[in-house]
Amino acid sequence: MENLGHLLHGFAVALTWKNLLYCLIGCVWGTAVGMLPGLGPLAGMALLLPLTFNLDPATAVIMLAGIFYGAMYGGSTTSILARIPGEAASVVTCIDGYEMARKGRAGPALVVAAIGSFIGGTLSVIGLTLFAPLLANAMLRVGPAAEFILMVLALFVVAFVSSAPMLKTIAMLLLGLAIATIGLDPLTAWPRFTYGLIELSDGIGFVPLAIGLFGVSEILLDLDRRGKVEPIKPKLRELMPNLGDVRDSAPAIGRGSVIGFLFGVIPGISHVISTFVSYAVEKRLAKDPRQFGQGAIAGVAGPEAANNATTGSSMIPLLVLGIPAIPVTAILLSAMMIHRVQPGPQLISDHPGVFWGLIASMYIGNGILLLLNLPLVGLFVSLLRIPRQYQTPSILLICLVGVYSVNANPMDLWVMVAAGIVGYLLRKFGFDVAPLLLALVLGDRIEINFRRALSISGGDYAVFYQGTAAQIFLGLLVMILVLQLFASTTGLRNRLANRVGGATGNPNSG
Repeated sequence: MENLGHLLHGFAVALTWKNLLYCLIGCVWGTAVGMLPGLGPLAGMALLLPLTFNLDPATAVIMLAGIFYGAMYGGSTTSILARIPGEAASVVTCIDGYEMARKGRAGPALVVAAIGSFIGGTLSVIGLTLFAPLLANAMLRVGPAAEFILMVLALFVVAFVSSAPMLKTIAMLLLGLAIATIGLDPLTAWPRFTYGLIELSDGIGFVPLAIGLFGVSEILLDLDRRGKVEPIKPKLRELMPNLGDVRDSAPAIGRGSVIGFLFGVIPGISHVISTFVSYAVEKRLAKDPRQFGQGAIAGVAGPEAANNATTGSSMIPLLVLGIPAIPVTAILLSAMMIHRVQPGPQLISDHPGVFWGLIASMYIGNGILLLLNLPLVGLFVSLLRIPRQYQTPSILLICLVGVYSVNANPMDLWVMVAAGIVGYLLRKFGFDVAPLLLALVLGDRIEINFRRALSISGGDYAVFYQGTAAQIFLGLLVMILVLQLFASTTGLRNRLANRVGGATGNPNSG
C-alpha cells in the first residue's frame, strides 16, 4: 500500500500539463526515430538531450524515457512494412512480420505488435513499481568494494551475452575503459592523456561518441547494403486481427513479457538477446514450428512483448544501482547527472518526484503510444518514401546539429565523425560496439569505487571479498565465469553468435 501512495504522488507529477506535453513529444519523436534507419533510441535521445538542460529534472527524464520506449514501438513498423529494422531490437520482427505483410496481413501484424508492446511495457512497469524500492533498500547497505565488484560483474555479463566473439568483446570493453581514463583524474583532478588539449579536460564526450558509434556507423553500413525494398502501406480497414490471431498471439505476449522483464533486470543484457530468446521459445512451443519464418503471428507478438518489457525492467539497474543495463539507459544516466540527480539506492528518498514521476509517466506513455501507433501508421511510414539521397544527408545534418548544440564545441563534431568511421570499421569486422559504450559509462565509477575501497581499507585488498554483499557479487561473478567456460567448451556461444549475427547483418546488439 505504501508503494501505491507513492505511485499516486508520481501520477500527480506526471499529469501536470507540462510533463504530459513533454511525454507526448518524447513518444512522438521516439516513434519517428525508431522507424528511421540509422537513428534508433540511442541517437534519438542524444539529439534531444540538449533540450532538457533548462527543464526540471522530472520533466527531462520523462521526455527522454518517452523517446526510449517510443523508439521500441516505432522500430517494429518498418520491420513489418519494409523489412528494415528501425532499431536493433526489431530485427527478429522482420522475420515473420514482413512475411505477413507480403501475404497482405500487415494490418494484423502491426496491431499485434502494438498491443504486445503495450502489454509487455505495462507489465514491466508494474514490476518496476513493486521491486525497485525493495532493491533500493537492500543496496543502501552496499559499500564501495561491493559496488566495484558489481560493476565488474556487469562487464562480465556484457562479455558473456554479446553476439561478437569473446576476444573481440573483451577488446571493446578494454577500449571503453581506456577512453574513460581520458580527462581529469576523478579524485586528484590531474589531467590524464589530454596531450595539452583543453577540450579533452572533461574527457571524450558521451553524446558525440554514442551518435558516432551507433548513428553514423549505421548510416554508413546502410549505404553498403544493396537493393531497395518498397514499404507496404496498409489500409485502416485491414488492421484488425481475427480470432485465430488473438488465440495464437495472447500466450506469446504473456511469455514474451516475462522473458523481457527477466532479461532487462540483468545489466548488460540487450533487447536483442531477449527478443531472440522469446522467438526461440515460441518456435519450440509451436504446434507447427515450420510456420516460423513464413508469417507466424506468434513470431511477432512474443519478441515485441519481450522487447518492450525489457525497456521497463532495464530501468531497475539504472535507478536502483546507478548502472545502465543497456547503452540507451546510459543517456538517462547522463541526463540525471547533468541535473544533479544521482541514480542509486538513495534516489527514491532524495528525489521521489523524479523516481515516481518517471514510473507514472511510463504507464501514461504506453497508453499514448498505443493510440499513436495504430491510426498514424500511414503518416509515419511516409517518412520512408523520402528518397535515400535526401534522407541520409538529412539524418547526418540532424546528428551534426545535435552534437554541436550540447557544448558548442567543434571538437565534438570531430569525435562524432571519427567515432562513426571507427564504428563502421569495427562492425564490418565483426566487433560489437555496445560493450565499448557501457565500459565508457562505467569506467569512472569502477575506478572511483576501487580507489575509495582501498583508501578505506588502508590498501588491504581483502576488502574486496569481505562483507555479505561483496561475497554475493563474487559468487555471481564466479558463476558467470563457469557458465562462460561451459558455453565455450560446448560451442553454445558460437552458435548463439552466428544466429544473432546472421539475422542482424551486423554484430551490434545495442
